[in-house]
Amino acid sequence: MSARYPAPALIAFARALLEKSGLDGDKAQTVAEILVEGDLLGHQTHGLQLLPGYLADLEKGGMTKTGEPRVIADFSAAITWDGLRLPGPWLTVRAIDLAMARAKMNGTCTVVIRRSHHIACLAAYLKRVADLGYFIILTCSDPTVQSVAPHGGRRAVMTPNPIAAAWPTHGDPVILDVSMSITTNGLSNRLHQEGKKFPGPWAVDNRGEISDDPAVLFSAPAGALLPSGGADHGHKGYALGLLVETLTGALAGHGRADPKEGWTSTTCVQVFHPALFGGQDDFLRQTEWLATACRETSPRAGFERVRLPGESGLRRREAQLAHGVELYPGIMPALIPWAAKFGVAPVAAVS
Repeated sequence: MSARYPAPALIAFARALLEKSGLDGDKAQTVAEILVEGDLLGHQTHGLQLLPGYLADLEKGGMTKTGEPRVIADFSAAITWDGLRLPGPWLTVRAIDLAMARAKMNGTCTVVIRRSHHIACLAAYLKRVADLGYFIILTCSDPTVQSVAPHGGRRAVMTPNPIAAAWPTHGDPVILDVSMSITTNGLSNRLHQEGKKFPGPWAVDNRGEISDDPAVLFSAPAGALLPSGGADHGHKGYALGLLVETLTGALAGHGRADPKEGWTSTTCVQVFHPALFGGQDDFLRQTEWLATACRETSPRAGFERVRLPGESGLRRREAQLAHGVELYPGIMPALIPWAAKFGVAPVAAVS
């Protein structure tokens, strides 16, 4: 059984490691909170599992430790930043806060960020925004990585390119975070390291054969992940992956057509303030009607009931805040050497 750790202690531990690595101001606290929020929601490949990689990039200069993003354009509801390889979670939280403030005046605001460092779990940003009554869409791509093949191809061109969104209802917000590939790079790497197979035919090898073996992604030449929808319906994930590339790299004016710089995110944040569209009350009337209709739909065989996107993650978050965060077995051992290096006390497990 995996060990459990108090969420506040994990945040303090991660913050201390990041501060020892040189992050200034509120950057370490923000990054720590977003990483632990990912684990709280159950995204175990995009929570604290990322922290050793972040620390290594800070050590070698791949992540910028100090400073502010450079403003490239600011047209009230359309803003572009050069992230200067600053911490992705910190940049994204700053962008969301700015987008909410501008959306309150304009109805909507979009912030795109080029040359951010990796932004971790997209779902980790969303609950706070929806709880404040806003509707958010968040997407990202990494122009330095190719791991997902276009539908019908056998060479990787894009990244998993997730689309995340959240909006309020009268109850819990609806929260979604969906990759445009059939799975993530993080899970692929974990399964490969553990010598395990995919649950299904999720990849294509360098000969064009469909495979359930993550090892085909690490061959020479490498195979690729299939788009969401797999071999049969991957045209859907492929099309949406191209949409994400356009919302990120194209709008930011910096992406795959430019030289590679290292672990990167190109990010698009769009926030809507429903009160300035059809009105907040009518927005909630519509979202609540649809949420209720989905929940009250009779389940088919094999399903206990119909759930809304994000519902399981929110219940998991509540339980883990109360009883401790369950970390995947390899996560804390990977952080212990960094704790020893910086003289930071490890977190004691509660079970």
